[in-house]
Amino acid sequence: MFARNDRKGFMKKISIVGFGRFGQTLYRLIKDDFIITLYDKGPITSNGLTKNTYITNNIADIYEGEVIFYAVPISNFEKVIATHKKYFQNHHVLVDVLSVKIHPAKVFRKYLKGLKAQAILTHPMFGPDSSKNGFDNLPLIIDKFLSSSETFKFWKEYFKSKKVQVIEMTAKTHDKLAASSQGLTHFIGRLLNAYGFQSTPIDSLGIKKLLEVKEQTCNDTWQLFTDLQHFNPYTKQMRIKLGEIYDRVYNKLLPKQKNPKFITFGIQGGIGSFNEEAIQYYLRKEGITKYKIKYLYTSENVLKALHAGGIDCGQFAIHNSVGGIVGESIEAIASYKFKIVKEFAIKISHALMIRKDIKFSEITTIMTHPQVLAQCKSTLAKKYPHLKQTSGTKELIDHAVVAKYLAENKLGKNIAVMGSKVLAEIYNLQITQDNLQDAKDNYTSFLMITRP
Repeated sequence: MFARNDRKGFMKKISIVGFGRFGQTLYRLIKDDFIITLYDKGPITSNGLTKNTYITNNIADIYEGEVIFYAVPISNFEKVIATHKKYFQNHHVLVDVLSVKIHPAKVFRKYLKGLKAQAILTHPMFGPDSSKNGFDNLPLIIDKFLSSSETFKFWKEYFKSKKVQVIEMTAKTHDKLAASSQGLTHFIGRLLNAYGFQSTPIDSLGIKKLLEVKEQTCNDTWQLFTDLQHFNPYTKQMRIKLGEIYDRVYNKLLPKQKNPKFITFGIQGGIGSFNEEAIQYYLRKEGITKYKIKYLYTSENVLKALHAGGIDCGQFAIHNSVGGIVGESIEAIASYKFKIVKEFAIKISHALMIRKDIKFSEITTIMTHPQVLAQCKSTLAKKYPHLKQTSGTKELIDHAVVAKYLAENKLGKNIAVMGSKVLAEIYNLQITQDNLQDAKDNYTSFLMITRP
């Protein structure tokens, strides 16, 4: 066999640290040519092993070999090397088979400092699935790194003798290329799996190839996937670029304007809300006459509709001079991308309203948007300390919806609503007091947004 061309005429002693899926694949490649010692923290069965193969659970036994292959998870590699360092001898050749290369290069340099032990960087670009029918023409990346010319030539020629396609490449070049090939492929495979991508009766050849990508990448451990993404310094930029391209292609599928005859605006509030007052202010100031308003009640609904192409522009409150940041809007914008067209503010005053068929003495609760309560906090504490303050969820967070539900008898009669006094006219409510905001000059800022 090729490996018998050792200077002493004997088979080289090789150790493989890590006998998981890839450790077993590496073993299949080299098992007939060397005396091999296998080491793994888990149990190793002797089934299928050659007579020249030995199993050990003693780390010292590993380093009786001349060459040590490390087939361990990327994230465990430095810990393994640090733990094993005391066994390193000058005659050792250390070979990693990790799917990233800059990381093991740094680790080897760190722990081999002051030693004459050699190190070679490799990345067999195959695994248990792709090599199940043999290794012919499968690519293997190799970097001379900290090895002698003689050692490097031996291993390069050995892998060629196994009909593997040997490609010399530096660690930096490898990681740059791998980020946009292997890293991207594994990322796409995981996306397809999370999507629930399944075979159907009408699958084309392209669909079958995508299914192969999903199956092959998801057969590997989640740890391998995350390690590929975290330990290659170039995969982060790949993911960012992929996200940007997704957004660009997604937005190209949406019409520039939902209806070419008018602009469709979606606003955070309902009819009679301050959001409606704000959009009317914006439309007058910008001179926009051809428009349609969709009342979406929450910032989340506005951003979701904008992303889906249901509206052309969206509007929601972002800040108040007294109440501060609008928490509902901040939570919503964290999940969406958009472009700010304009920020503007209008003056806000709050009225307290009840149904006309109830006395104020029967009121027990004020229900309105959290921002309204924040803007009137001191006033309410002085004038109505006995009234419970609460806010609804989802669409009922909007005080205009609260007023509508109150008028339609969908809420208890003992509830009062606070907001624009316009609501009293729209929903036949009684104003018990106006201008309850803590500050005379109470301004709310709104964002007008569109798709990026």
